[in-house]
Amino acid sequence: MKLSPQERAARREAFRRMDGRQKADYIFAYYKVPILLGLVILFITASVARRQLTKKEPVLYLALVNISVGDALENALSVGFVEWDGENPKKKEVYLYRDLYLSDDASVVNHEYAYASRLKLLGAINTKHLDLLLMNRESYDIFSRSGYLLELSGWASVETEPYLTENAVILSDNAIEYNLNEAPEYEEITETVCNAVDVSALPLFRDAGLSSSVYLGIVANSQRSDAVFRYLSYLFKR
Repeated sequence: MKLSPQERAARREAFRRMDGRQKADYIFAYYKVPILLGLVILFITASVARRQLTKKEPVLYLALVNISVGDALENALSVGFVEWDGENPKKKEVYLYRDLYLSDDASVVNHEYAYASRLKLLGAINTKHLDLLLMNRESYDIFSRSGYLLELSGWASVETEPYLTENAVILSDNAIEYNLNEAPEYEEITETVCNAVDVSALPLFRDAGLSSSVYLGIVANSQRSDAVFRYLSYLFKR
């Protein structure tokens, strides 16, 4: 309801006579909705601005699969490369996918976790947000057989060639027919290709105390090949 000039003047005079606490109570009682709304808008605006100011641009995407690394090695795999590559680690990053687990053994305790990790990795590959895979032997076999790794025989350098490894890639199989009980046994045709680098003996990994061999593979559909091979050079020069 619209107030008359006299009523507005009376309210102003009453407000003027209030002490500080009474004025605060009055303001909150009559204006709490716009005040709270303004605070929410201010909080959202500040959060968005902060994210934009602190957001880093990925120069590479690296997944650690069935591999657990300490803080020192993780820092070397991420911040270390950015600095070595002449970039500012406050603005650029190697984006890490951590704590991923793969297994073809359906009886393992972490079967559901392995399934979730597989979906996450396939999503990253399909959206081209994955360039490199750091793997143990089991996950290396899985990625190789599925054909997700770039063949490296034509990319070898003098320093990397002794560390290149070969693995099987499935060219064709009858998995669908076998799973539908339309074939008596599983059959596949494979070929052996060079598609990973055994980095276990490199100082960066050898001194990290890892319990098993570690393989680095390049995702076949990576869109950042220049950065990928600079990363390989970095690992060999550490």
